[in-house]
Amino acid sequence: MDMPIDMQHQVMGYDRAATMFSPEGHLLQVEYAEKAVRLGSASIGMVCSDGVFILADRRIDDKLITIKSVNKIYEIDEHIIVSVAGIVSDARILVEKAQVLSQQHRVTYDSPIEPELVIKEIANIKQQFTQYGGARPFGVSIMLAGINGDKPELYTSDVTGNYFGYNANAIGENDDKIKEKLREQYKKELTIKQGVKIALKIFEEIRGKKFNMDKFELCYIENKNSKLKRLEAGEIKNFLTSKPKNSRGEGANKA
Repeated sequence: MDMPIDMQHQVMGYDRAATMFSPEGHLLQVEYAEKAVRLGSASIGMVCSDGVFILADRRIDDKLITIKSVNKIYEIDEHIIVSVAGIVSDARILVEKAQVLSQQHRVTYDSPIEPELVIKEIANIKQQFTQYGGARPFGVSIMLAGINGDKPELYTSDVTGNYFGYNANAIGENDDKIKEKLREQYKKELTIKQGVKIALKIFEEIRGKKFNMDKFELCYIENKNSKLKRLEAGEIKNFLTSKPKNSRGEGANKA
């Protein structure tokens, strides 16, 4: 009886270092790190006509933990946010490096940094940890949303150090199922409110009886002011049900 490929790799030691290729051309430690990412709670990001948002499931089931102490979305600068999936302690290192980079750019050039420069730096650091010995890969995917001038942008970096721009994307648990639904329902003309409603509906379909809006965190950045706003639980419900105001600050009349 032939030995399974995975067992052969373990016997031969191809999975003992992130820098060793298997005969099939795989970096097995990197692939293991990708599996760790899919164990993390999910986030959905979306570029909309009036801005960009990230909706994250904090997935905290322990009632002894205070919800507000658990963040899945981090502020890099007032116009850039990131969400993570995988080993959160790994992500914290990358987030702090991105925050320092952003502030250095403001001090040096007196202007906000472009979102792509931030995700590129994060991706470069990740890549280094797949090429040099003595360290393991970062077991985390990072989704970055921001405003570049008046243009909303969304990027995702995986554990290999690759990054791509997206109109809508998901990371974490059941990301393949979520992406399939996003492909069916996403439209460029969606507003942030419409996009958030779609994202919540997708989460509800995926999570089923485990769905609980109180465990979600929403951050969005509008084109007009380029400053992030953070909402939780009841605040998300109020945001989705609030009516737009007219020039007098009154509720708009229905047509």
